[in-house]
Amino acid sequence: MCKVIAICNQKGGVSKTTTTVNLGVGMVREGKRVLVIDADPQGNLSQSLGIENPDELEIALPTIMEQIIMDEEFEVSEGIIHHVEGIDLMPCNIDLSGVDVSLVNAMSREFVLKTYVDCMREYYDYILIDCMPSLGMITVNALTASDSVLIPVQAAYLPVKGLEQLIMTIFRVRKHLNPGIQFEGILISMLNARTNYAKDIIELITEYYGESIPIFDSRIPFSVKYLIALIPSAMQGTLTTICGLDKKHPVAGAYEELTKEVLAHE
Repeated sequence: MCKVIAICNQKGGVSKTTTTVNLGVGMVREGKRVLVIDADPQGNLSQSLGIENPDELEIALPTIMEQIIMDEEFEVSEGIIHHVEGIDLMPCNIDLSGVDVSLVNAMSREFVLKTYVDCMREYYDYILIDCMPSLGMITVNALTASDSVLIPVQAAYLPVKGLEQLIMTIFRVRKHLNPGIQFEGILISMLNARTNYAKDIIELITEYYGESIPIFDSRIPFSVKYLIALIPSAMQGTLTTICGLDKKHPVAGAYEELTKEVLAHE
C-alpha cells in the first residue's frame, strides 16, 4: 500500500526540499519505490535533482493539474523523470503560479492534486510532496492528497512560532477535506546542538507540541561543509544527495536515521 507524505512548512529555508530529496533516496536504498512531487513554482526540488531550467519543460506538474481542471485525459507516466539515485520526479516550474489562480474557480478545487496522486499510488510505495512555503490553495491540495504530513522546522524561535498557523491549517484540512491525514512528525533541522539556544528551542517544541504531535528523534545538523559539497554537482546539473556524496557525513547519518524512523511507521 502506498503512503503519501507532504513535506510542509509555510516558512522558507527550513530544509523542506533537502528533506524530500534525502528521505526519498534513503527510502529507495531500503528497497522502496518512491515518487517525489515538486509542488513549488520555484522548482527547487526539480533543480536539486538535476533539472537545470524547469521552466523549459514541456510537461510538469502544472501541465497535469491544468488537464485535470479542464477534465481532460492524462497519461500517468507523462512528465516523470527518473533520477540516477533511483527516485522518480514529477517536476514543477513557474507555471504552477498560474494554476494557483485557476483553482479559484475550479470544481472541487482542493482535490485536483489528489486526483493525480491517487492515480500514481499503485506504482509506488511512497510519494513525497515538497510543498511551497505558503498556506495557499496548492498547499491545501497537497495536504488533501496526503496520508500524513512531515514538518521540518529550523531550530530557531521565529520558525517555531510559525508552527501554530500551519498546525491549525492541517486541523482544518482534517475537519473539512481529509479526515485521515495524520502527523508524521516534526523534524528539527539546521540544528547547532552545541549551543544552549538550540537546546532551549528543542525544549520549547517539546513543551508545546510533544504531547499531540510526534517529534522525530533524528535531528538534522546545520552544516556549511554540506552546502559547499553540493556546489560542484549542482553546477553540472547532476546534483546528488548528501548520501551520494559522503555517506559518513553527519547530515547523511541524520537522514539515514530519519529514513528508518519514517519506515518504522508503516
